Amino acid sequence: MSATFEKGTVLSLAQLVDYSTGGVVSKQVLKNEAGNITLFSFDKGQGLSAHTAPFDAMVQVLDGEAEIKINGEPHLVKQGESIIMPANITHALFAVEKFKMLLTMIKG
Repeated sequence: MSATFEKGTVLSLAQLVDYSTGGVVSKQVLKNEAGNITLFSFDKGQGLSAHTAPFDAMVQVLDGEAEIKINGEPHLVKQGESIIMPANITHALFAVEKFKMLLTMIKG
């Protein structure tokens, strides 16, 4: 099985990652020298603790709702909305309700 999804096919992103009770699931969609694209699902109450990344990252919420803190400032992001987390700035995610997201990270 390939580490990423087949190129040249139509993808229904929200349907490609399932929820896991009490957990977080990730599936890599695409990875190359420019960056990577990853699908995530978070059960309600799950999240990622504060951290930084050396490149900009865009979150697109595919389902549900998350609180995303950037440099300590909270942002509620819902299905159909996106937010860009700048490189080298602390950010964290928390599932207000279960949610799915597409994370796109681009190396600068």
